[in-house]
Amino acid sequence: MGQSLADQVYETIKNDIITCALEPGQQIAQPELAEKYQTGTTPIREALQRLAQEGLVQPIPRFGYIVTPITLSDVTEMYELRTILESAAARLAAVRGPKEQLDNIAELANYTYVYKDHDSYTRFLAHNTEFHRLVAVASGNHRLVECLSKLLDELTRVFHLGLDIKDSAEEMLTEHKALAVALCKRDPDEAERIVQAQLAYSQQLVLEALVPAVEGGFPSTLGRTVQIRPS
Repeated sequence: MGQSLADQVYETIKNDIITCALEPGQQIAQPELAEKYQTGTTPIREALQRLAQEGLVQPIPRFGYIVTPITLSDVTEMYELRTILESAAARLAAVRGPKEQLDNIAELANYTYVYKDHDSYTRFLAHNTEFHRLVAVASGNHRLVECLSKLLDELTRVFHLGLDIKDSAEEMLTEHKALAVALCKRDPDEAERIVQAQLAYSQQLVLEALVPAVEGGFPSTLGRTVQIRPS
């Protein structure tokens, strides 16, 4: 059975939020969205309620919603949690991940994007999310997969804001390959070390980019001038 109209609208709006077609901090109202997506207000309302539960939009009394802003503290918390989750996922995957899944991860590691090609960015970030999610899947812990998947959705919004700023394609390709090699070698210590080094460096660049934006008078929402680096 195919998706219901409400599910389709939800997926479309969610994708537009994650890819920043609907930008952090942007005000949105049900009638405007209904016109934009050529649908009725009922599926829009249901979609926004679901997105509010996921933290991607926030209700504003007597107005509608805003797309949830991305703050400095948000990014810090997301990276702290991501480091905890992905360190555990990498260790578990190296120890007990099925060979077929680890081989699949190794194949997925060989993927990158074309700098300044925005369609390429979207494909790459979807692929990047799947790569990291599959490491969690190989851990065999379904709750870990669920938590990390939600977190990666949030971080994808951040990544979409800044891929234009710096070309990190080759660097990320090398990092992903190194992690895949450690997993296939069944080396949990090395896998964890690689993950933590990747995320520490990624977080450092993100925070270095955020500080000028905050000092420049944008304390609540990341703008498109901010450099964000996915990992």
